[in-house]
Amino acid sequence: MSDLSIVRTNDGSPTLFSSRFGAYYHSLNGAVTESNHIFIDAGLRYVAERTKSISILEVGFGTGLNALLTAMVARNLNIDFYYHGIELYPPPNDLLSELNLNEIFKDDESADLWSLIANSTWNNEIQLASNFRIHKEIADFTGWVSRKNYSLVYFDAFAPDDQPEMWSQEQLMKINKALNANGVLVTYSAKGMVKSNLRFAGFKVERLSGPPGKRHMIRAIKLA
Repeated sequence: MSDLSIVRTNDGSPTLFSSRFGAYYHSLNGAVTESNHIFIDAGLRYVAERTKSISILEVGFGTGLNALLTAMVARNLNIDFYYHGIELYPPPNDLLSELNLNEIFKDDESADLWSLIANSTWNNEIQLASNFRIHKEIADFTGWVSRKNYSLVYFDAFAPDDQPEMWSQEQLMKINKALNANGVLVTYSAKGMVKSNLRFAGFKVERLSGPPGKRHMIRAIKLA
C-alpha cells in the first residue's frame, strides 16, 4: 500500500502527501504556482538568458511537475535541454495518472508531455522533444555521485526538518562540484542553516521573495 495520497492545492493543481515523511510534495498555497515561481522564474529563466544549452539536475523528482513545467518552457526556447531527475521513492504510475495534470494544462501538447514524463522508464535517458532529453534516476542522493556537470540545480528535497541529511554541508558541496562555473541552485527553503551551509559549500546566496505562503526563497550561485 502506498504511503502517498493526493491533495488539491489552492491554485487548483494537485500534489501528494507522504505519510512516511509527514510532508507535502508542494506548497498547499499552490503546487504549480510555487514551482513556477521558484524553479522556472528564479532558476530556469535566469539561466536561460545566459546560455544556448542547459543541463538541469533535480534533487527530488517527485511527481515530475518541475520537469513538465521546464519542458513546457523549452518548447519556446532555442536551447538544448538535458534534464536529470533523482528520486529515491518514485510515486507509482497509477497514482501519477490520478493527478490529472492534463486537466490543469489544457493544451494537448502539454498533456502529451506529461504523459511521456510520467510513463517514461526509470534509469534510462529518453528524447522527450527535439530539444529536450530527460533521465529519471532512482537513487539515494546522499550516496549518489555525479558523472556530469550541470548549469542549474532544482533542489526540491523534503524540508530540512524532514530530511536534514539532504541539506548538509557535505551534500551541498557535492552539488557545488557538479555545477559548471557560475552554475545556479534554486530552492524553496530560506532557513538560516540552509544559507549557512550553502555559503560553506562555496555559493553566493541570494534571498529572493518567495511564492504565496513563503516570505523568501534562495538562489545560490557557484563562486569562481
